[in-house]
Amino acid sequence: MIRLIDIHKTYPNGAKALKGVSLRIDDGEFAFLCGPSGSGKSTLIKMLFAEERPSEGRVNVNGYNIATLRERDVPKLRRTLGVVFQDFRLIEKMSVHENLAFSMRIIGATPKEIKKRVPYVLDLVGLTHKGHRMPQQLSGGEQQRVAIARALINNPKCIIADEPTGNLDPARSLEIMTLLERINSLGTTILAVTHAEGLVNHFKKRVIAIENGKIISDKQGGYVG
Repeated sequence: MIRLIDIHKTYPNGAKALKGVSLRIDDGEFAFLCGPSGSGKSTLIKMLFAEERPSEGRVNVNGYNIATLRERDVPKLRRTLGVVFQDFRLIEKMSVHENLAFSMRIIGATPKEIKKRVPYVLDLVGLTHKGHRMPQQLSGGEQQRVAIARALINNPKCIIADEPTGNLDPARSLEIMTLLERINSLGTTILAVTHAEGLVNHFKKRVIAIENGKIISDKQGGYVG
C-alpha cells in the first residue's frame, strides 16, 4: 500500500514542489497520475522509492516509512517496487534474457530460480522468442516490454511506470498500457504517470491529477482533458 499524509517538499533553493499532498493507493489498484510539467509528479514518484524525502508529512510505501528510512534499508524498499522509465534503461551489452537474469542475481536469486522465472516473465510480456536478442535489435515497443519484464522479474508488490509510453507511437503505447492492465489483473499494483490523455480516457481507471504541487482531483474512472 502507498500512503501519503500531508506531504510537503521544499528544495534547498526554496522551490516548493509538493504542498500538502495526501493520497492512498491500495494493494491491487491501477491508478494514473497526471499533470503538466512542473506539477510535482516527478518529485512525488521519486519519493516513493526514496530518491527524495519529504520536508514534512508522512510517506508509507509497502510498510516502509520513507521519512525515517535508513539508507541501508533503501534497497529493501526498492525490492518491493518495479520502476519503468520512458527511456527503457536496458543494459545494451546484455541480451534480453541476461538483462532479466542480472536483475535477479543482484538480489541473490539462485540459478534455479532464474531459470524458472525469466521464461515465465518473458512469456507474460509477449517476448518468449526474443530472449537471445540484444536491446538494439528490438523495436521501441519491444524494448519497453523488456523494461516492464525487468520491473516485474523480482515479483514486486507495485510497479511505478514513469511516462512508459513517452517515446512510443499511439499503437505501441496502447499495447504497453494494455500489458500493464494485464499485469494489474494478476494482482500487482500499478501507478502510471502519463501525459497521454487519450490513453487515460481509453482505460477509464482511477485518475489522480496534480497541479502546482497539489492534488486537484482524484476520480475513479476519471477523464483528463
